[in-house]
Amino acid sequence: MTNLAAVAVMVGITSCTGTDQAAENNKCNATEAVIENIMTRTSVRRFSEKAVAKDTLDLLLRAGMAAPTAVNKQPWAYVAITERQILDSLDAVHPHAHLAGASAAIVVCGDLNRTLEGRSQEYWIQDCSASTENILLAAHAYGLGAVWCGVYPDDERISGVRRVLQLPENIIPLNVITIGYPAGENQPKDKWDPEKIHYQKW
Repeated sequence: MTNLAAVAVMVGITSCTGTDQAAENNKCNATEAVIENIMTRTSVRRFSEKAVAKDTLDLLLRAGMAAPTAVNKQPWAYVAITERQILDSLDAVHPHAHLAGASAAIVVCGDLNRTLEGRSQEYWIQDCSASTENILLAAHAYGLGAVWCGVYPDDERISGVRRVLQLPENIIPLNVITIGYPAGENQPKDKWDPEKIHYQKW
């Protein structure tokens, strides 16, 4: 068990108390699974040739749409891709997408027709970022590998992705999530740093 996995289990165990043993065991197992999934997720850039099923992609998209969203605007839109030609075309316009060996991708986009108004419009970025993290965690939970490849706000990448996917003007690609079954082991980074934490005030 990795150090991060051990921490996840400890967190799960210390959060479980109660009298109904069966119910508490189920709660503890669920807690441990969630925390371990968060702590052990990592960016994967090398993939096997195994295809990702459409049903699995649909589950990832459901997870994405379960994200928090300002005023419940849900300003997200997605392009799920499994066709090799389109994956290769996307790879050509994004220098770090790692799509050459991947069997699928989800492009997370903001829909400007569904945003708040004025300066609050930019909350679409936060909403779609939360959606992206949900997709990454769901992918990890299903034994997939994935990596968040930024598009917005790079004008050249936005233009390239927009051209390949024929996106309308109101749709802005935030990122490309490259997805597949991992080839080899990928160790998560321990990013815990108590020096970055301040309680009550700075």
